[in-house]
Amino acid sequence: MATPNSLPPAGIDYFSHQTYQETAKFLTDRLPDSLKKIQVGIVCGSGLGGLVKGLEAPTVEFEYKDIPNFATSTVPGHVGKLVFGMLSGKPAVCMVGRKHLYEGHSLLRTVFPIRIMKLLGASTLMVTNAAGGLNPDFKIGDIMIIADHVSFAGLAGQNPLIGPNMDEFGTRFPPVSGAFDFDLRVLTVKAAHECNIPLEYLREGTYTFVSGPSFETRAEARFLRDALRADCVGMSTIPEVVVAKHAGMKVLGLSLITNKVSVGRGRSALNGNAVNDELQLASHAEVLATSTERSQDFQRLVQKIVQLMPQE
Repeated sequence: MATPNSLPPAGIDYFSHQTYQETAKFLTDRLPDSLKKIQVGIVCGSGLGGLVKGLEAPTVEFEYKDIPNFATSTVPGHVGKLVFGMLSGKPAVCMVGRKHLYEGHSLLRTVFPIRIMKLLGASTLMVTNAAGGLNPDFKIGDIMIIADHVSFAGLAGQNPLIGPNMDEFGTRFPPVSGAFDFDLRVLTVKAAHECNIPLEYLREGTYTFVSGPSFETRAEARFLRDALRADCVGMSTIPEVVVAKHAGMKVLGLSLITNKVSVGRGRSALNGNAVNDELQLASHAEVLATSTERSQDFQRLVQKIVQLMPQE
């Protein structure tokens, strides 16, 4: 347990366990009995906030600005609210609008809601995101089941568990190999089949987390693809996964491939020609457009996955 004498290093944010408990109590005091203990927590990625449409009554919404100790989201496509409700017969909460490292938040602030979900009873965390495709076989609109990840920012010293360990949540040195629950991944394939989503649109691969907010250069994209064997890349998700695993939660990750990352070498000053540069540069508008287009399939898939989960 962290004590007043075990202060975090300079520049590292810190929340006491009491702070987490106070925030959780604020929410439970305002929830009906049927939602005081949730089973599933869902993080909605860019443009995927429509997932909350699948929640059944009673539903309760809290804007981040009204929740003690919550940071607000500043990214277009991320509304900034927690929505509680029944999803396929199971009590759930959707985080509509995640916080990102590139917004200036500390990693502890970006993952604060995940620990609140744990305190509210969530045993399973489902993280969704919009990602850029690095795998040449991937198509825009594909849904990738995350089988593994590379935390490029984490390797560079950006890990949400830095600082005094919160023993109330988990051990000091948690293993994150196999972070994405195999049974939930198998369940996702079954759910896609039952939703009549063609398996040709379903992928499985490795997600790479970078800090952003600038998109990757062509050279960086080639490095991620060729050296790290990454299938897609994004600016979120993995800090949430690490904290969820630290707290003993089962995790399922789904990436919607919203754009193909440009990996060509670009124009040559020597000959003036573009070399292997058939792809357009990424934009956030493109990400949101693809997310909106595929949101109904994504919503149906998530609902079916939760439906197939055992009742707790």
